[in-house]
Amino acid sequence: MKQENIRTWLDLFTDKVNENKSYLSDLDGAIGDGDHGANLARGTAEMKKALEAKNPETPADIFKIAGMTLVSKVGGASGPLYGSAFMGMAKAAKDSDDLVTILEAGRDGIRKIGKSDRGEKTMLDMWFPVIEALKENKLTAEAIASFAEETKEIKATKGRASYLGERSIGHLDPGAVSSQYLFETMLEAEVI
Repeated sequence: MKQENIRTWLDLFTDKVNENKSYLSDLDGAIGDGDHGANLARGTAEMKKALEAKNPETPADIFKIAGMTLVSKVGGASGPLYGSAFMGMAKAAKDSDDLVTILEAGRDGIRKIGKSDRGEKTMLDMWFPVIEALKENKLTAEAIASFAEETKEIKATKGRASYLGERSIGHLDPGAVSSQYLFETMLEAEVI
């Protein structure tokens, strides 16, 4: 993995989140507290500024700055979750340049901090199938979009959406959709 591609990836992710912040907040308003888009947009903008100011030279340092910025600058659940993902990715990137290994470390960071797993209508319902498709060399933008769509049929058992029980079915998970943007921009930046 080249650092230039990673920086492009995170810049594209920031842009996509900011372009879609109202949509993400609308999704969150249906099953959560409605702040996912605004919080993540603010955090990714701060992340972009921090990366420009510090100009890290290794993938591990890029992910570390991204993670630390998101944890410190994003309110709600998305800051700690995305921050933990990037911190896990930073640790893995010190010893490996294998994208699957790095993303698995990010996924495991989310699992640990969120005390959640696949099938609970969270962003992990995007991370697990993306990593599986990547392992099989079958990761496409269409596949990523379909993984987000599949969260509609899941009953939430974690986070604020879990309070809705059965009524959470039929709604996209906002964290899965923002993760969709993360992985779509990963493909656009040719990180693979």
